Amino acid sequence: MAEKQYQAQPGTVYFVGAGPGAPDLITVRGQDIIAQADLILYADSLVEESVAKLARKPEARIETSSNLHLGQILELMVEVAQAGGVVARIHSGDPALYGATHEQMAYLEDYQIPYEIVPGVTAVFAAAAQLKTELTVPDVVQTIILTRTAGRTTMPEGEDLRTLAAPGASLAIYLSVSRIRHVIDDLLASGGYGPETPVAVHHKVTWPDESHVTGTLADIAEKVKKMGYTKHALILVSPALDPRLKGKIRRT
Repeated sequence: MAEKQYQAQPGTVYFVGAGPGAPDLITVRGQDIIAQADLILYADSLVEESVAKLARKPEARIETSSNLHLGQILELMVEVAQAGGVVARIHSGDPALYGATHEQMAYLEDYQIPYEIVPGVTAVFAAAAQLKTELTVPDVVQTIILTRTAGRTTMPEGEDLRTLAAPGASLAIYLSVSRIRHVIDDLLASGGYGPETPVAVHHKVTWPDESHVTGTLADIAEKVKKMGYTKHALILVSPALDPRLKGKIRRT
Protein backbone atom coordinates (compact mmCIF):
# COMPACT_ATOMS: atom_id res chain seq x y z
CA MET A 1 0.00 0.00 0.00
CA ALA A 2 1.48 3.34 -1.07
CA GLU A 3 2.14 5.94 1.59
CA LYS A 4 0.05 9.08 1.39
CA GLN A 5 2.02 12.13 0.28
CA TYR A 6 2.67 14.74 2.94
CA GLN A 7 0.43 17.70 2.18
CA ALA A 8 2.21 21.04 2.19
CA GLN A 9 0.05 23.93 3.37
CA PRO A 10 -0.49 26.95 1.11
CA GLY A 11 1.14 30.14 2.35
CA THR A 12 3.72 28.25 4.40
CA VAL A 13 7.51 28.33 4.35
CA TYR A 14 9.26 25.00 4.90
CA PHE A 15 12.89 24.86 6.01
CA VAL A 16 13.89 21.53 4.51
CA GLY A 17 17.04 19.72 5.56
CA ALA A 18 18.66 18.43 2.38
CA GLY A 19 20.97 16.08 4.20
CA PRO A 20 24.71 15.89 3.55
CA GLY A 21 24.60 15.78 -0.24
CA ALA A 22 23.11 12.71 -1.88
CA PRO A 23 19.53 13.53 -2.92
CA ASP A 24 18.22 10.13 -1.81
CA LEU A 25 19.20 10.99 1.76
CA ILE A 26 16.51 13.67 1.96
CA THR A 27 13.55 12.52 4.04
CA VAL A 28 10.37 11.45 2.29
CA ARG A 29 8.60 14.45 3.79
CA GLY A 30 11.27 16.77 2.45
CA GLN A 31 10.90 15.30 -1.04
CA ASP A 32 7.11 15.65 -0.86
CA ILE A 33 7.36 19.33 0.08
CA ILE A 34 9.85 20.13 -2.69
CA ALA A 35 7.55 18.37 -5.17
CA GLN A 36 4.67 20.66 -4.13
CA ALA A 37 6.66 23.88 -3.81
CA ASP A 38 5.97 27.00 -5.83
CA LEU A 39 9.32 28.50 -4.81
CA ILE A 40 12.49 26.50 -4.16
CA LEU A 41 15.46 28.32 -2.66
CA TYR A 42 18.81 26.64 -2.10
CA ALA A 43 22.52 27.42 -1.87
CA ASP A 44 24.09 25.78 -4.90
CA SER A 45 27.50 25.72 -3.21
CA LEU A 46 26.11 23.67 -0.29
CA VAL A 47 23.21 21.68 -1.73
CA GLU A 48 23.55 19.21 -4.61
CA GLU A 49 21.85 20.56 -7.75
CA SER A 50 19.86 17.36 -8.25
CA VAL A 51 17.87 18.19 -5.11
CA ALA A 52 16.11 21.00 -6.97
CA LYS A 53 15.12 18.50 -9.66
CA LEU A 54 12.70 16.97 -7.17
CA ALA A 55 10.37 19.85 -8.07
CA ARG A 56 7.22 18.65 -9.82
CA LYS A 57 5.21 21.80 -10.50
CA PRO A 58 5.93 22.99 -14.06
CA GLU A 59 5.60 26.60 -12.93
CA ALA A 60 7.82 26.19 -9.85
CA ARG A 61 10.38 28.95 -9.44
CA ILE A 62 13.87 27.73 -8.55
CA GLU A 63 16.38 30.21 -7.16
CA THR A 64 19.94 29.72 -5.93
CA SER A 65 20.77 31.90 -2.96
CA SER A 66 24.24 32.59 -4.35
CA ASN A 67 22.53 35.10 -6.63
CA LEU A 68 20.64 36.77 -3.77
CA HIS A 69 21.54 38.42 -0.48
CA LEU A 70 19.65 37.51 2.69
CA GLY A 71 17.31 40.49 2.48
CA GLN A 72 16.22 39.48 -1.02
CA ILE A 73 15.70 35.88 0.07
CA LEU A 74 13.49 36.94 2.97
CA GLU A 75 11.43 39.30 0.83
CA LEU A 76 10.95 36.63 -1.82
CA MET A 77 9.80 34.02 0.70
CA VAL A 78 7.26 36.45 2.19
CA GLU A 79 6.03 37.52 -1.24
CA VAL A 80 5.33 33.96 -2.39
CA ALA A 81 3.85 32.84 0.94
CA GLN A 82 1.54 35.85 1.14
CA ALA A 83 0.28 34.97 -2.34
CA GLY A 84 -0.65 31.50 -1.05
CA GLY A 85 2.33 29.65 -2.45
CA VAL A 86 4.39 26.89 -0.87
CA VAL A 87 8.02 27.82 -0.20
CA ALA A 88 10.78 25.22 0.18
CA ARG A 89 13.86 26.84 1.71
CA ILE A 90 16.41 24.07 1.37
CA HIS A 91 19.33 23.93 3.78
CA SER A 92 22.31 21.60 3.71
CA GLY A 93 22.38 18.99 6.45
CA ASP A 94 19.85 19.83 9.16
CA PRO A 95 18.34 23.33 9.42
CA ALA A 96 18.88 23.34 13.19
CA LEU A 97 22.65 23.22 12.84
CA TYR A 98 24.63 26.15 11.39
CA GLY A 99 21.77 26.89 9.01
CA ALA A 100 21.27 30.59 9.88
CA THR A 101 17.57 29.82 10.23
CA HIS A 102 17.05 31.81 13.44
CA GLU A 103 17.04 35.17 11.66
CA GLN A 104 14.86 33.86 8.85
CA MET A 105 12.24 32.50 11.25
CA ALA A 106 12.16 35.77 13.19
CA TYR A 107 11.55 37.65 9.94
CA LEU A 108 8.68 35.35 8.98
CA GLU A 109 7.12 35.78 12.41
CA ASP A 110 7.20 39.56 11.96
CA TYR A 111 5.04 39.06 8.85
CA GLN A 112 2.92 36.34 10.49
CA ILE A 113 3.99 33.80 7.89
CA PRO A 114 3.63 30.21 9.15
CA TYR A 115 6.67 27.99 8.81
CA GLU A 116 7.76 24.45 9.58
CA ILE A 117 11.12 22.71 9.87
CA VAL A 118 11.83 19.39 8.20
CA PRO A 119 14.91 17.75 9.75
CA GLY A 120 17.75 16.31 7.70
CA VAL A 121 20.80 14.09 8.09
CA THR A 122 23.76 16.16 9.24
CA ALA A 123 27.30 15.54 8.01
CA VAL A 124 28.65 13.91 11.17
CA PHE A 125 26.28 10.96 10.89
CA ALA A 126 26.83 10.62 7.16
CA ALA A 127 30.58 10.58 7.82
CA ALA A 128 30.21 7.91 10.50
CA ALA A 129 28.17 5.83 8.07
CA GLN A 130 30.88 6.14 5.41
CA LEU A 131 33.45 5.01 7.96
CA LYS A 132 31.17 2.15 9.05
CA THR A 133 31.64 3.10 12.65
CA GLU A 134 29.68 3.90 15.80
CA LEU A 135 30.59 7.08 17.67
CA THR A 136 29.32 5.86 21.05
CA VAL A 137 31.22 2.66 21.80
CA PRO A 138 30.52 1.19 25.26
CA ASP A 139 33.39 1.64 27.73
CA VAL A 140 35.16 3.90 25.22
CA VAL A 141 33.04 7.00 24.60
CA GLN A 142 29.37 7.85 25.19
CA THR A 143 29.25 11.54 24.31
CA ILE A 144 29.25 13.37 20.98
CA ILE A 145 29.95 17.11 20.79
CA LEU A 146 29.09 19.10 17.67
CA THR A 147 30.92 22.41 17.42
CA ARG A 148 32.99 24.78 15.29
CA THR A 149 35.89 27.18 15.75
CA ALA A 150 35.49 30.94 15.92
CA GLY A 151 35.44 32.77 12.62
CA ARG A 152 32.99 35.41 11.52
CA THR A 153 30.79 33.95 14.25
CA THR A 154 32.37 34.33 17.69
CA MET A 155 32.17 31.55 20.26
CA PRO A 156 30.39 32.14 23.59
CA GLU A 157 32.45 31.98 26.75
CA GLY A 158 33.19 28.41 27.78
CA GLU A 159 32.65 27.01 24.27
CA ASP A 160 36.21 27.32 23.04
CA LEU A 161 37.67 24.18 21.52
CA ARG A 162 40.14 23.52 24.32
CA THR A 163 37.36 23.46 26.89
CA LEU A 164 35.05 21.26 24.85
CA ALA A 165 37.83 18.82 23.98
CA ALA A 166 38.95 18.27 27.57
CA PRO A 167 36.64 15.27 28.27
CA GLY A 168 37.98 13.36 25.25
CA ALA A 169 34.53 12.68 23.79
CA SER A 170 33.67 12.14 20.13
CA LEU A 171 34.04 15.59 18.58
CA ALA A 172 32.57 16.75 15.25
CA ILE A 173 34.05 20.08 14.16
CA TYR A 174 32.23 21.94 11.41
CA LEU A 175 33.30 24.92 9.30
CA SER A 176 36.90 24.74 10.48
CA VAL A 177 39.03 22.75 8.05
CA SER A 178 40.81 25.88 6.78
CA ARG A 179 42.21 26.24 10.32
CA ILE A 180 43.17 22.59 10.77
CA ARG A 181 46.55 23.30 12.39
CA HIS A 182 44.97 25.68 14.89
CA VAL A 183 42.32 23.03 15.62
CA ILE A 184 44.96 20.39 16.30
CA ASP A 185 46.95 22.70 18.57
CA ASP A 186 43.84 23.36 20.65
CA LEU A 187 42.89 19.69 20.83
CA LEU A 188 46.34 18.62 22.00
CA ALA A 189 46.48 21.48 24.51
CA SER A 190 43.11 20.43 25.97
CA GLY A 191 44.53 17.34 27.65
CA GLY A 192 41.62 15.28 26.33
CA TYR A 193 43.45 13.78 23.37
CA GLY A 194 46.95 12.55 22.68
CA PRO A 195 48.82 12.72 19.35
CA GLU A 196 47.71 9.16 18.54
CA THR A 197 43.98 10.02 18.71
CA PRO A 198 42.21 8.93 15.49
CA VAL A 199 40.86 11.63 13.17
CA ALA A 200 38.87 11.57 9.94
CA VAL A 201 38.29 14.56 7.68
CA HIS A 202 35.41 14.23 5.22
CA HIS A 203 35.11 16.52 2.22
CA LYS A 204 31.64 16.89 0.63
CA VAL A 205 30.42 13.68 2.24
CA THR A 206 27.97 11.73 0.00
CA TRP A 207 28.45 14.16 -2.93
CA PRO A 208 29.55 12.61 -6.25
CA ASP A 209 33.06 14.01 -5.71
CA GLU A 210 33.31 13.15 -2.02
CA SER A 211 36.59 12.07 -0.45
CA HIS A 212 38.07 11.66 3.00
CA VAL A 213 41.35 11.09 4.78
CA THR A 214 42.03 9.37 8.07
CA GLY A 215 44.95 9.63 10.42
CA THR A 216 45.83 10.87 13.87
CA LEU A 217 46.23 14.27 15.45
CA ALA A 218 49.93 13.88 14.76
CA ASP A 219 49.64 13.60 10.97
CA ILE A 220 46.17 14.68 9.81
CA ALA A 221 47.08 18.32 9.09
CA GLU A 222 49.64 17.32 6.48
CA LYS A 223 47.19 14.87 4.89
CA VAL A 224 44.50 17.56 4.69
CA LYS A 225 46.99 19.95 3.09
CA LYS A 226 47.90 17.37 0.43
CA MET A 227 44.22 16.83 -0.36
CA GLY A 228 43.66 20.56 -0.68
CA TYR A 229 40.67 20.72 1.65
CA THR A 230 39.87 24.33 2.56
CA LYS A 231 36.07 24.22 2.94
CA HIS A 232 33.06 21.89 2.77
CA ALA A 233 34.73 19.46 5.15
CA LEU A 234 34.00 17.98 8.57
CA ILE A 235 36.68 17.11 11.12
CA LEU A 236 35.77 14.06 13.21
CA VAL A 237 37.89 13.26 16.25
CA SER A 238 37.10 10.23 18.39
CA PRO A 239 38.69 7.31 20.20
CA ALA A 240 35.83 5.31 18.66
CA LEU A 241 37.53 5.64 15.25
CA ASP A 242 40.38 3.36 16.31
CA PRO A 243 40.09 0.35 13.94
CA ARG A 244 41.52 -1.92 16.63
CA LEU A 245 38.32 -1.52 18.65
CA LYS A 246 36.24 -3.65 16.29
CA GLY A 247 38.46 -6.67 16.76
CA LYS A 248 38.64 -6.12 20.51
CA ILE A 249 34.85 -5.94 20.85
CA ARG A 250 34.38 -9.11 18.78
CA ARG A 251 36.70 -11.01 21.09
CA THR A 252 35.05 -9.86 24.34
